[in-house]
Amino acid sequence: MNEVVFPRDEDGRRSGSALGRAVVADALRVTDPAAAAAAERESDWRTGYLRHFRALVEAGLDGGYDIARAGLASVHSRMRVTRDAEDIPLGEVFTAPAEPLGTVTVHGEGKPERELVLPYRGELLRGDGLRRQLDRWVEQGTIEASCAEAVREVAAEPDWLDLSDQRLVVLGAGAEMGPLPAVLAWGGTVAGIDLPRPEVWARVAATARRSAGTLIAPGATVEGAGVDLLTGLPAAARWLLGIEGRLVLGNYVYAPGAAYPRLSAAVDALAGHVQRERPGTALAFLATPTDAFAVPADAVEQATARYRERPAAARMLATVSGGRLLRPNYPPGADPGLADSLVPQQGPNYALAKRIQRWRASVARQEGTTVSFAVAPPTRTRSVTSNRLLAAAYAGAHLFGAEIFAPETSNRLMAVLLVHQLRKPRPAAPVVWTDEAIGAAHGGLWRVAYQPRTALGLAAVRGLPAALRRS
Repeated sequence: MNEVVFPRDEDGRRSGSALGRAVVADALRVTDPAAAAAAERESDWRTGYLRHFRALVEAGLDGGYDIARAGLASVHSRMRVTRDAEDIPLGEVFTAPAEPLGTVTVHGEGKPERELVLPYRGELLRGDGLRRQLDRWVEQGTIEASCAEAVREVAAEPDWLDLSDQRLVVLGAGAEMGPLPAVLAWGGTVAGIDLPRPEVWARVAATARRSAGTLIAPGATVEGAGVDLLTGLPAAARWLLGIEGRLVLGNYVYAPGAAYPRLSAAVDALAGHVQRERPGTALAFLATPTDAFAVPADAVEQATARYRERPAAARMLATVSGGRLLRPNYPPGADPGLADSLVPQQGPNYALAKRIQRWRASVARQEGTTVSFAVAPPTRTRSVTSNRLLAAAYAGAHLFGAEIFAPETSNRLMAVLLVHQLRKPRPAAPVVWTDEAIGAAHGGLWRVAYQPRTALGLAAVRGLPAALRRS
């Protein structure tokens, strides 16, 4: 077995907190040694990580590429693989012999969609209806104007939807936020990898059969399909490299708790190996909206205007709470602003796993790789709503100006942005943060009046009855 694991700390334990603290400090050190030292001194990483992940963005306003490279180098130098009861460096995992995996193929029986259609609140938006909704979202601050423009361009070029000239690899084939259903509906071929769980593959295969596309997966049968990327990297790599055509390696994986940064590191190692063997491989990622981002001045202006116009009840709550509740999202005039939407309930392991993906997207694009990367909307996925506080906060978020999307809307919208970035790739921007802001569909978190964490509890109180009804 080749299992991707954390390194041992000074006490011999494999600690996600120790890894996160060390990686963040290593990343910060290249531009802000004082911030790096502060991260190293953090005694309670579980609750104290928030300010250090924010510091990564602040320190990266000018040196974001250097931070990304340093962070990735730290991850790869520290992570280990257990083989024959010994630890080896992560990069050596592909030296292990791998048994070949079979391939199961599921052909769709439907007709390909040749028009861009977006499911939204029980309707199928297309044509003028879709354009009007995009305009409303931009006006409300739900998505960035660049996101709406990308969707309009794809709608005007429906031939772009046919990805039969690509081989999209969906790591996390059963993910609610992944593009697998959309690309199959458009008639494309998807190579899916997910855990070897029959219930996952039964659902994925049913989606494929209803579509016009083709699903291929590692395994001999649908029921026996799948591979665990934490323990099966060599076999997964061998299988992927046997797929013909231009690969688009899409990272849509998720795992709970400490398994997530391990999985994120494993996928990053897999992507690097595939790219070395198959130059020209493209990469695709989804960024979480519950993270920290630098944002343009017009987002700050809209949020600041909304804060000035806040109701009297909000002013009173802020006062009686001693300024702990309903703080302004930004200092007036910030350019860029720093949208800090990190959610402590998701924890440092989640933050590190998603930051590894952000770092890889930035570095890969600067090195000339075609990269699809966009901030996804806050979405009522199973993994998010399994946390009672987040489920309640999402149910009440609309009262504070944020929109929470249904999974079927989010995954189709993000699949459209994937198409746009594959058909119209862009070079890396001079600074990372401007790249990360392009095409963002953050659900309004960047443009609401209040810093999200200072409204989270109130949103949860207001949204609890609705959340209970949904559960």
